[in-house]
Amino acid sequence: MDVAISGGSGFIGTAAAARLGRRGDEVRMLKRGEVVIAAVNINLAGENIGRRWTRERKRGIVESRVETTSRIVDARPRVLINASAVGFYGLRGDEVLDESAPSGSGFLAEVTQQWEAAAHRADGFARVVILRFGVVLARDGGALRQMMRPFRFGVGGPVGGGRQWMSWIDREDAVRAIEWAVHNPEVRGTYNITAPEPVRNRDFARALGRAMHRPSLLPAPGFALRILFGEMADEMLLGGQRVVPARALRDGFTFRYPTLESSLAANFAT
Repeated sequence: MDVAISGGSGFIGTAAAARLGRRGDEVRMLKRGEVVIAAVNINLAGENIGRRWTRERKRGIVESRVETTSRIVDARPRVLINASAVGFYGLRGDEVLDESAPSGSGFLAEVTQQWEAAAHRADGFARVVILRFGVVLARDGGALRQMMRPFRFGVGGPVGGGRQWMSWIDREDAVRAIEWAVHNPEVRGTYNITAPEPVRNRDFARALGRAMHRPSLLPAPGFALRILFGEMADEMLLGGQRVVPARALRDGFTFRYPTLESSLAANFAT
């Protein structure tokens, strides 16, 4: 299979390219701004959202996603597998959110709505798959590597009160979901790519502490996070979504790491 990946040099893209390559697919990693139409186009492009959101940063976050997607769609691919995120649902407390849940409010919800709308312009001529990723976990990068830092020094713990939900996915399952979407032509539409068992942040902290053999008792104060990160703290650190992959499970995707304990055990096995 001829596959072109936009954003392929990132945390998920490099792992996805390696997995597809091992399968025997011919994978092309596209440079920033480059558009090459292949049998399957995978779009993972987008600026990092994990820093304080200034007005300029917000503009870059939106443009890096929407403009890249629009350029790909304008070239009329036959298959488009486009990344999105569970931020689509906004902050919804304890509400269980499957793929049928409506979008929410907030900056991340607005970004993902625009991102997905750009991809859906291809619905008339392409098989379009939208993958709404949760927090992607792998020890060598992304959110987990950042979360590990305070635990290494014995000062890890929950964020704020720790009651907020974390919808997460092991990176191996994230790239397996991409592979599943590439090689199953009946897969189309929107899928939550999150493990079947979301957890509260305080439970995540306990599990990470156990995996690292470190204490997990010291919370990161919410007021300090708001001072450091502003609006980003409320949406990404102190808030969350309780998302479940109902449609992915119904359509036959299986998770290698369905529980947080299984994912962390694999990540810290060596």
